Amino acid sequence: MIEPLRVIKTTPQLTAVIPIQVSRDDIRKVMGPGLAELKTGVAAQNVAVTGPWFTHHLRNPGAVFDFEICLPVATPVTPANRMKPGLWPAMGIVQTTYHGGYEGLGSAWGEFIGMIKRAGHKTADGLYEIYAVGPETSADPAAWRTVLSKELAED
Repeated sequence: MIEPLRVIKTTPQLTAVIPIQVSRDDIRKVMGPGLAELKTGVAAQNVAVTGPWFTHHLRNPGAVFDFEICLPVATPVTPANRMKPGLWPAMGIVQTTYHGGYEGLGSAWGEFIGMIKRAGHKTADGLYEIYAVGPETSADPAAWRTVLSKELAED
């Protein structure tokens, strides 16, 4: 299930990121280890994490996923191994929240994109998924919440 559309303006948010390019079939193999590496890198620099982790897909996913695993942080990180400093910029976005397990994200995105089009919004390439509530918080996938976001295209 997804919630109704919301249109909001983000504020700049410092991030720590690990960029990844991987085939669609391999995304599940790299996500957990990449997140663990990022959390370890941020902790090693004593930088505070200020919210849930998320992914930023630089372009709409196809056969290859070109994305960043991200943690919002209080202060900039210093590059180390694959970790780099980043920024979620101020922008207009359209978003919804998906309720359920990760296996339903593909269908949720399809429903979300349909809602965006019916509402007449135009969006830029790429997307964001914020993992607000997941397996680290609840063993019940019905309790999981993933915020789906698309940047609004400027006319």
